[in-house]
Amino acid sequence: MSLPSDQVKKGAARAPQRSLLRALGLNDDDMSRPLVGIANSYNTVVPGHMHLDRLAKLAADGVREAGATPMEFNTIGICDGLAMGHAGMHASLPSRELVADSVEMMALAHGFDALVLIASCDKIVPGMLMAACRLNLPAVILTGGPMAAGELDGKLVDLISVFEGVAKHQSGQWNDEQLAALECAACPGPGSCSGMFTANTMACLCEALGLALPGGATALAQSPRRAELAQASGRAAVAALKKNLRPLDILTKEAFINACRVDLALGGSTNTCLHLPAIAHEARAEFGLADFDRLSKKTPHLSKLSPAGDLRIEHLDAAGGVGAVMKALEPLLDTTCKAVGGESIADYLAPQPSAYEALGQRVINTLEAPLSPQGGIAVLSGNLAPDGCVVKAAAVAPAMRVFSGPARVFDCEEDAVAAYNAQVIEPGEVIVVRYEGPAGGPGMREMLALTALISGGPLDGKVALVTDGRFSGGSRGAAIGHVSPEAAAGGPMCLVQNGDVIALDLDNRKIELKVEEAELERRRKDWRKPEAKFTRGALVRYAALVGSAAGGAVLKGN
Repeated sequence: MSLPSDQVKKGAARAPQRSLLRALGLNDDDMSRPLVGIANSYNTVVPGHMHLDRLAKLAADGVREAGATPMEFNTIGICDGLAMGHAGMHASLPSRELVADSVEMMALAHGFDALVLIASCDKIVPGMLMAACRLNLPAVILTGGPMAAGELDGKLVDLISVFEGVAKHQSGQWNDEQLAALECAACPGPGSCSGMFTANTMACLCEALGLALPGGATALAQSPRRAELAQASGRAAVAALKKNLRPLDILTKEAFINACRVDLALGGSTNTCLHLPAIAHEARAEFGLADFDRLSKKTPHLSKLSPAGDLRIEHLDAAGGVGAVMKALEPLLDTTCKAVGGESIADYLAPQPSAYEALGQRVINTLEAPLSPQGGIAVLSGNLAPDGCVVKAAAVAPAMRVFSGPARVFDCEEDAVAAYNAQVIEPGEVIVVRYEGPAGGPGMREMLALTALISGGPLDGKVALVTDGRFSGGSRGAAIGHVSPEAAAGGPMCLVQNGDVIALDLDNRKIELKVEEAELERRRKDWRKPEAKFTRGALVRYAALVGSAAGGAVLKGN
């Protein structure tokens, strides 16, 4: 069959191109084979990415074993932990588009026949999935694997423990030595941070979607299994090419429903409410926030991992990983969906349910005895969020599931953090942080610094937080994000004033601003859109093009 690489390397007219390929060290035999692009987000800036060069070499070995020629290239990868709490976080979500664009452009320009997509961390994995959908070349995604949990004084710790430790230090509960000891113990080596945060949630969804190999989500970054998965991923990409199995054959509406159910059962990161719809948009599959809401009401919560509980990804792996979760969910899944690691997603399911226990609790509960009859993510709506907003319900204390209080309004995250540090915020209040949406932020910054101060300090369980921005997958508590439409677009968030009562009801999926409609209309006449925070560069272009969080924050025209 004709391959995309033929237009680069075949025929007398392509002698100049072959000359360039020979400069790379390729010979006639290499050029006679399919060319498999290996997209790699390796760098020495991000712990989740620092080992990906090794995985890329192993994946290349797998490609060669299967009879094709590997060609590696790199794309960017931003660490949300390093970017957190300062202007750098504006770059995080927009980087998803840069990753997708760079993979698309490299594959298009060089005529690759198939792809191995190697990535870790929050925006890079969905960016590569988006590119895979656009290109629709046979592809396999290989995630870098989770970091092992740290240990301090006999307790497991992770990066979120350190963020919350800052609050304990600020409140006088901890001294400098205690915080320093935690800092040194929490992140023991390579991999994506060890809880069910955004990076590991997305890795689990790659497996549930069927575009990663079975077991790929939970094997630790430094484990021998991760190396085996890398080689196998290279072979699988060539096998998909031979079968002409493409991403759009795999990423159907039913596949997104399967992935969403796994997400809800695991109590995954609310960032998936941005990423799954964005990937589905590129896959031409209809899947959005309304589906999260519908499925959440019918999908039980089965596993309580950090930040909702003490368990980490390594415990999920020991319990059988995503395959065991899918086995528990089997009656709710469409197991006929195609998968790159087998004939169908049925081949990914564990052979039997797992009763594995760790830290005195069952890691994966059953449909008959779930942690909760509804999923770990809830979609709320009401007059404050006509198009919806999201909360990680699995990580909200029971006493906070129904809550109302006066608003304390801030126009940016920095002002809210300063108010917390100045002890201005009172128990019983609803903290409102606006103009942090996709366009207004711009970039829809995560607010882990703020949520960690609340969760780790004296206001834990005593205040709620509502924003048109978003939260780290490591956030917990009554933190409601993605309020849509956003304030910068004239959404109701822009009309809230200090003292307005906001009522939350997670069980009934409601969020209400208790202000008369006539008063809101009066305020709207006086509202003026704030000045842009950036006046040139990539973020200006992003703010002009990005759509609503309710639709996945995809760029207009995509």
